[in-house]
Amino acid sequence: MTQSTKVLVVGSGPAGLTAAIYTARAQLNPVVIEGEPSSTSDQPGGQLMLTTEVENFPGFPEGITGPELMTNMRAQAARFGAQITTEKVTKLDLTARPFRAWVGGNDGEPDYEATSVILATGAKSIMLDVAGEERLLGHGVSTCATCDGFFFRDLPIVVVGGGDSALEEATFLTRFASSVTIIHRRDSLRASKIMQERALANEKITFLWNTQVTEILGDSKVERIGLTNTLTGEASSMDVAGVFVAIGHRPTTEIFANELDLHPNGYLAVHQGSLTSIEGVFACGDVQDHHYRQAITAAGSGCMAAIDTERWLESQGS
Repeated sequence: MTQSTKVLVVGSGPAGLTAAIYTARAQLNPVVIEGEPSSTSDQPGGQLMLTTEVENFPGFPEGITGPELMTNMRAQAARFGAQITTEKVTKLDLTARPFRAWVGGNDGEPDYEATSVILATGAKSIMLDVAGEERLLGHGVSTCATCDGFFFRDLPIVVVGGGDSALEEATFLTRFASSVTIIHRRDSLRASKIMQERALANEKITFLWNTQVTEILGDSKVERIGLTNTLTGEASSMDVAGVFVAIGHRPTTEIFANELDLHPNGYLAVHQGSLTSIEGVFACGDVQDHHYRQAITAAGSGCMAAIDTERWLESQGS
């Protein structure tokens, strides 16, 4: 049976749950479809569920774990009346209002109809897909230098990648780490010239060319990595405390990519705050942010999307 709502929030990271808190407090009774856990790297609560310690989210001077922060946000949204369901949207029709959503692979009548939709589906880091990576994610394996660099003070770490993001992460991490090794599978970098010059001039940064990480080892935290030379096939290993994967991000836009305007890099295009190319559809968080990608900026954009949605509904007499 189709359930109707004024506000449907798709996604439950900092952006989606902040949007839920604000729209619930506005008595709009939002429905939040938080996703469905399919693997360690894809679960309700977003990427913060993989973070052991969060020390840069305002209001927590002693820090807080990522899962605890997201649990608190979820409880706060529920307290104000948001209906949160642990399902995954598998089909979305934004061609006409009311917008329609299907969950769990259902091909029959839509599960939800909504006057407005807030998209907060996030983005995923592209991972190496090697042994030990998923198990040690959040325990020495990271995709965010700004989030986790502080935890590697005076420790040796590696950054995997050869683009601007990898070199930017490596340069930032030299503030904390005893040494930073950039591992790249080729013998030349994709990064811009200025980023290359900065990294090459940094005394703490060394390069390991024509090399791939083949496994990440350690019992409860990263201790060592296995390596393979891409030219000779020679295997080796390296003792490290941290592995930062910086080979790109992929926004989660599959279910609406053919209906909404996207940037050339695949991220959802927004204007005037959180407005998408379809009236009544708003976006927030990492699905539309390819620059900052922080929990606090995601939460802030969730607030923006909620306020934009509330005002738009008022303009429609809803």
